[in-house]
Amino acid sequence: MLDKLKYPIGKVHLPEEITQENIDDWISIIENHPEKLQVLVENLSAEQLDTPYREGGWSIRQVVHHLSDSHHNSYTRFKWTLTEDKPVIKAYYEDRWAELFDSKSAPIQLSLNTLKALHSKWVYFLKGLSKEDLEQFFIHPDGNEKVTLKENIGIYAWHCEHHYEHINQLLIRKGWK
Repeated sequence: MLDKLKYPIGKVHLPEEITQENIDDWISIIENHPEKLQVLVENLSAEQLDTPYREGGWSIRQVVHHLSDSHHNSYTRFKWTLTEDKPVIKAYYEDRWAELFDSKSAPIQLSLNTLKALHSKWVYFLKGLSKEDLEQFFIHPDGNEKVTLKENIGIYAWHCEHHYEHINQLLIRKGWK
């Protein structure tokens, strides 16, 4: 049961061969995510926003702020990958970021607005990438894993849906939807 609460859509799984159709579908998910998330959370009370999606998990408020923080970092990683030679990206302690006062108390509209602007710019950027660009990669310091830009698009499409479902499933369980 805990695994289903942690990974409501399962863990990220990318196809062995990533097609242009996969990339287009993933970009569409990234493009539509901010509005979809806004609709999901816009009528929640402060008490609801401060409810964890699972025991020991982040509150809805923390999840919304995490999405903004994480996607900002990802966008920067795309830029590093195309402007540096095989960059080793800077990892960050997302769990510690989620415990900072702004993640625990700031109005979610700040992050929703950021996501709308960031995703608009990010999607414009993603749609302009060439096949050669999509093959470029960065190195993640956890295990020195190479991640291509086309893989990272899929990872972040999954990330959008993963955290959306954390919130959505909580709303369903609580009868708030």
